Amino acid sequence: MTYYTFEIVVEKEAEDEGYMAYSPTLPGCFSNGKTIEAAKRNIREAIQQHLQSLLATGQSIPQNEKLVHVEELTVAVP
Repeated sequence: MTYYTFEIVVEKEAEDEGYMAYSPTLPGCFSNGKTIEAAKRNIREAIQQHLQSLLATGQSIPQNEKLVHVEELTVAVP
């Protein structure tokens, strides 16, 4: 078994009560869920299926091609 690591982003849906999840490293691979935990479970499954598809077609698995950095920033507005 080979293990791969991906950054994921989970965002609140703008017009829904659920959450969307995706990995910037894997364009086109995304999922969603009613809760953050569900979105994380679903994106794990989506990534596994995406990787299986890449491997089945002889494509390479991208790793750390896009770095994601999320940080809280406080700004003052006069």
